[in-house]
Amino acid sequence: MFERLVPVSREQHGKLRIKPVTGFGFSRGFHLASLAMQEFVRASAFYPIVFLDDRERDVFRAVALLGVESGENLFLEQDGSWLKGAYIPGILRRYPFALADTETPDEYAVCVDEGAGLLDANEGLELFGQDGSPTDTLENVKRFLGELQQMDALTRQFSAFLSRHNLLRPLNLRVQIAGGARDIAGSYVVNEERLDALNDAAFLEMRSLRYLQPIYSHLSSLPQIDRLVRLKEARAVPGIEATQATAPAAETPSVSEPRPRARRSRSAQKS
Repeated sequence: MFERLVPVSREQHGKLRIKPVTGFGFSRGFHLASLAMQEFVRASAFYPIVFLDDRERDVFRAVALLGVESGENLFLEQDGSWLKGAYIPGILRRYPFALADTETPDEYAVCVDEGAGLLDANEGLELFGQDGSPTDTLENVKRFLGELQQMDALTRQFSAFLSRHNLLRPLNLRVQIAGGARDIAGSYVVNEERLDALNDAAFLEMRSLRYLQPIYSHLSSLPQIDRLVRLKEARAVPGIEATQATAPAAETPSVSEPRPRARRSRSAQKS
């Protein structure tokens, strides 16, 4: 995503402005986007939400599938705009900014991609005022990045809970597209049978941590794989129009926690 990410500083960027992002062309080669569990409800209306095994960090990472093949983003239009009405993941909306680790533990530096071509001496919004202090623009960037960082930390805890209770299983799926077959592998989804077999203590912990909503949003998102197939066919076969996403309400109402099926108390099953 980033070409030349550098820390934002008044010495280097004090006289520069940031131009608005007019498209998402930088994500053209992305077939997935990381998601925070707080995004699951809105994202589940458009994308299949799955988990990837990040073995280097020994964690499972939640992502939205943007394509059925590596290197394709089926939600990106030819002009660089996002598919009309579809939710845009926060990790993409943060561009061209990001947080980077510093030498001090638990402290991060706000960085900007100088290779994005959005820094300019005359056009855009100022990052620093005449007195060298951060402007509201930069403060808003810091606030948004901080929120994403907090949500990411909570999502890692959520994924660790699923892993610890052995609730994830591999997803191996073959779809037919324009007469050919495509395999969707390497992803993990919640095992509903193991979820239903959780003992009472684990289930109550899961409910107290407010994990039920993201779990059921994840499960309800899996049929969106059909949307990917339709979008893929629209790109592959001339004359077929891509199906546009139905725009959600401006504010998605809170979803009540689904009532679990009746079950006896049992220890969590192990694979």
